[in-house]
Amino acid sequence: MPKHLLRPQGEFPAAGLGRRFAAIFYDALLCVALLMVVTFLYKLIWMAFIGEARLRQLSEAGTLDGDPLLSTILLFSLFAFFAKFWTHAGQTLGMQVWGIRVQNADGTGISLWQALLRFVVAIASWLCVGLGFFWSLFDKQKRSWHDMYSETQLVRIPKQKK
Repeated sequence: MPKHLLRPQGEFPAAGLGRRFAAIFYDALLCVALLMVVTFLYKLIWMAFIGEARLRQLSEAGTLDGDPLLSTILLFSLFAFFAKFWTHAGQTLGMQVWGIRVQNADGTGISLWQALLRFVVAIASWLCVGLGFFWSLFDKQKRSWHDMYSETQLVRIPKQKK
């Protein structure tokens, strides 16, 4: 698949940890909303198959706690959210607000494979109490674990004049 150039083009400085966390916070709010909608739709589909009374009974009994199918659907939904934004424009909504973009070193958009690597390693970074993110404070190029592993970079882009 051919790489697509992202706009604007140019040499941009690496994004700092503060901007990363600000964008993460903004995107986290959107992700919570996405997960709520997906869970609601999942429960509606369950209700259509087994009925409201049976669903309520299962829920009150705790049978639906830790539902592996729902967990898998939620994980895929989160990946789809990030992959769509990262591979097309290089920016999630939070990244747009904070003026940062994920890209390859040559200024092209990242591939779906790179998005998957970023997503998985970012989860591992969080599981290590954020160590993968704080790594950017010590790296000369301000790269986090998921930047290094996916061979991508997070850059600060100038505001677009309208």
